[in-house]
Amino acid sequence: MRDEIQRLSLDHHHYGYRRITVRLKRAGWTVNHKRVQRIRAEDNLLCVPKQAFRPATTDSRHRFVVYPNLARRLVPTTVNQMWVADITYVRLSEEFIYLAVVPDAFSRRVIGWSLAEHLRASLAVEALEMALHARQVMPGLVHHSDRGVQPGFNQSSQRSCELTVRARQMPLQVFSSQGFCEASC
Repeated sequence: MRDEIQRLSLDHHHYGYRRITVRLKRAGWTVNHKRVQRIRAEDNLLCVPKQAFRPATTDSRHRFVVYPNLARRLVPTTVNQMWVADITYVRLSEEFIYLAVVPDAFSRRVIGWSLAEHLRASLAVEALEMALHARQVMPGLVHHSDRGVQPGFNQSSQRSCELTVRARQMPLQVFSSQGFCEASC
C-alpha cells in the first residue's frame, strides 16, 4: 500500500491525503484517511498547493508602440512631477471588478481612479481624466503606466492627454513601460 500511496502522491503532486484516499478506495484498497495521512507524513510526501487564479492585467506581447521608460532615472522631488498608473482586480463573491488608479509618485496620494467590470482602455482613461481634473497640470508633468492588456491604451491615453493639455496649453509627457506603480506605490 505504501508503494501505491507514493506512486499516487508523485503522479498527482497537487493531491492531498483525502484525494489519495479516494483514489486508493477506487482501486480496491481498504484504507482509512488517517493511515494515508500518516504514511504521507512519514515519507515526507507533501501536497503542492495550486496557485490561486489571478486574472491578467499586463501583457507585454502586443503590437502597440512601446514608449521609452523615462521614469527609470526620474526621482520626483515635488507633487505633480510624475503620475504613475496601474490596474488591479478586486475579487467579489461571484466575479472580478477592475480598479484603475493614478497616484502621484511623490506624495503617493491617489488623485484619479476608476472602477469597472471590464478591462478596456476606457477604464484607464477615466482614471487619468479624473486626475487631470483634480490637479493643476504643471509643465513637465510625466504620466507613467505599465504595458497593460487594454488594447490601445497608449493611443487612448495620449489622445485624452492631448485634448486636456491643449485646452490648458501645458505639455504632458506620456509613456509606458513595465510596472513602475508596483515598485513605487
